[in-house]
Amino acid sequence: MTTAVILAYIGVALMIGLAGVGSAIGVSLGGNATIGALKKNEEAFGSYMLLSALPGTQGLYGFAGYFVLENVHKVLKPEMTLFEGVAVFGAGLALGLVALLSAIRQGMVCANGIAAIGAGYNVFGRTMILAVFPELYAIIAFAAAFLIGGSLVAG
Repeated sequence: MTTAVILAYIGVALMIGLAGVGSAIGVSLGGNATIGALKKNEEAFGSYMLLSALPGTQGLYGFAGYFVLENVHKVLKPEMTLFEGVAVFGAGLALGLVALLSAIRQGMVCANGIAAIGAGYNVFGRTMILAVFPELYAIIAFAAAFLIGGSLVAG
């Protein structure tokens, strides 16, 4: 196994692992806020659940990044060059870190919205809008991973 392949798969592990950890933390933040909000307003559980689940999408971006590199662009191969391995490593590190932080921060926004709904404020729609902003950066990082994979195939 070459250094290039090892670097590439470390990048893939970071891509999937960090994105998944971020989602787990973000979803837990929303879940914790939901437990507190349920004590005040049980009827809004559907809103709490949707807001709690939202940070889980970043973990999907990590998996989708791997899917794009492996199944769409077919970049991961035993004969890959060191340049390709470093590129995949960089894409994985970038997507993993951005998704990690995006999911955590999105979870915080959602947790605050859940607490406000529990307190009786009608802020579900506004919370959803504000919670999408951190997700934008995970989408951009996914797009960058997609473009990196495409450039390796074209180059």
